[in-house]
Amino acid sequence: MDMPTYETEEALVDALQQGDRAACAVLVEQYSKQIYNVALRLLKEHHDAEEVLQETFITACQKIKTFRREAKLGTWLYRIATNASLMILRKNKETTYSLDEPLTTEDGDKLPRQLVDWTFDPRELLLNQEVREMLRQSVDQLPDKLRAVFVLRELEGFSTKETATMLEISETATKVRLHRARLQLREDLTGYFQQHKEFLLPKQHDDKPSHPLANPKD
Repeated sequence: MDMPTYETEEALVDALQQGDRAACAVLVEQYSKQIYNVALRLLKEHHDAEEVLQETFITACQKIKTFRREAKLGTWLYRIATNASLMILRKNKETTYSLDEPLTTEDGDKLPRQLVDWTFDPRELLLNQEVREMLRQSVDQLPDKLRAVFVLRELEGFSTKETATMLEISETATKVRLHRARLQLREDLTGYFQQHKEFLLPKQHDDKPSHPLANPKD
C-alpha cells in the first residue's frame, strides 16, 4: 500500500494532529535520515542514535497537538531529538578529550593555549575523504555542549536562534559556544594541515568568503 502524499507541510501537520497514522509513517519516511544523522553526530554510538530516532518519532506523534507551527516541523523534530540526545549524554557522561595544557573557562570548557592562523579551500576538503574523517574525529572529541552547537549550526545549518531554541540556551551562549568549538577544532587540525600544505591558502581578504573554521565570526 502506497503512503499518502501531502502537498504542503501544513497539510501533513493537519493530518498528524487529526490522528492519521499514515501521516506518522510519512513523517518518519521524510525525517528519519536527518534525525538519525544528527543524533549519531551528537552521541557517536549507533545504538544510542537508534534509541533517539525511535524516541523522537514516538514523542512527536504523541505530542503533535502541542506543535504550534511557530517553527518548521523539522526544527521541532530536531529539538526533540537534541533533547533526547542530551539526556543520554548526561546519563552516560563520557570523558571528553583535552588538548595539551588547555585553558579552563569559568564554566569548565577547555580551550587551547595556542592558535595557529591557517585557512584552506573547503572545495578541496569536500573531495578528500581523509580530511573529512579527520574533521569528524575532531568534532567527536569536542565537549558535549560545544559539539551540540557546532553540529546544529555548522553541520545541520540551523540559525543561531533555532540552535538556541533547541538547546534551551540564549543566543549569546550559542555564539560563545560555537566560537569555542571553532577554536578547538582549529587547534586540533592545525598539525594535520601543517603536514598537508596542499590545503593551505594565503590568508583571505575580508570581501572573500571563508570556511567557518578558518576565521571564526558570528
